[in-house]
Amino acid sequence: MDNFIIENARPEDAAAILEYLKIIGGETDNLNMGVEGIPITVEAEETFLRSMIDSPEGVMYAAKLDGTIVGIANVNRKKRRMSHRASIGVSVRRCAWHRGVGTALMEKLIAFARNNGIEQLELEVRSDNERAIHLYEKFCFQKIGTIPAFLKVNGETFDCDYMVLRLSDFA
Repeated sequence: MDNFIIENARPEDAAAILEYLKIIGGETDNLNMGVEGIPITVEAEETFLRSMIDSPEGVMYAAKLDGTIVGIANVNRKKRRMSHRASIGVSVRRCAWHRGVGTALMEKLIAFARNNGIEQLELEVRSDNERAIHLYEKFCFQKIGTIPAFLKVNGETFDCDYMVLRLSDFA
């Protein structure tokens, strides 16, 4: 994609992120939300983003094209005895599919994990989301199981695959 940039999401991006989530929720049934987005206030999102500034516990990246968010990715380290692990999430607007945004976001997530001592990344992906699965497999994520009836959209259930990348295997 021409001229997209990826930067750390900042508190001042909060309103745009919440709007992005509504848009992306309406563009695909692969996420845990629809057009309603997530039920938090702009202030709560600002607080969340502020907590991530310079934190080794997690990060959110925003891919922007001409100032508009076209992709978001995040890493969230697990707590206590699971702190060597982190969950990730990636989403890209339909207008930016097949243009390198997802790949660039994944590269940033993996770099953050490596730089902060995270040894294992984990994600859940709808089992029939071939585009996303292909992206994750490109980065050596491996499917370790399937969660049946993980999502329910318009009365229909969908399985999700649980995928893992052990960064220590690729030192």
